[in-house]
Amino acid sequence: MLLESVETINKRLAEIYGIDTESTDPIFRVVWSEDQYEMRRTKYSDAGIVLLHEEVRNLPKYRQWVKEKYVLERLVLIPDTSMPELPATRKSYEPLWVFRVEHDNALPPVWQAIEFIIATLYAALGKSNARLVKYVDDEVKNPNAREERVQAIQKELYSDETVVTDHLRFGTGVTVPTTFEPSKDKKDIIQ
Repeated sequence: MLLESVETINKRLAEIYGIDTESTDPIFRVVWSEDQYEMRRTKYSDAGIVLLHEEVRNLPKYRQWVKEKYVLERLVLIPDTSMPELPATRKSYEPLWVFRVEHDNALPPVWQAIEFIIATLYAALGKSNARLVKYVDDEVKNPNAREERVQAIQKELYSDETVVTDHLRFGTGVTVPTTFEPSKDKKDIIQ
């Protein structure tokens, strides 16, 4: 898997998925969470003190829930219900995917994953996207397909099971090391 720079990925995102015609911003982009700020209405000062009057300030976008991760964002229209909270703009980049794994460990952005995430989003929205192959369930066409699939999985998992391997697994079997040489005076026979 080839790791590309974020600049290369963002350039490809703009080329493939387009840019917004009004703002000339790309529809999708990958950003570092710590670098993102947005104009947001708040009732707290930087020190956490409650203000008498709310004010619009440039605040960290992800710092509360995403720390030091890459984020795939999508440019969307702000719904009227969210306008009081984000009064500075009608369009905003919103998180689509955070590149992380279990225990909140960071992942680098990978093009194949980005492409899959966007294709899945478009499929869920009902947009046609040639990059997403529709899943076809073989069991609908062939009622025996499920049984064949189960047998193939069982064969793959358990095909090497024999009485010998069972005895070795449960500690009742005996192994002979490859360096074993029978003693000449006892005339050991290995069969």
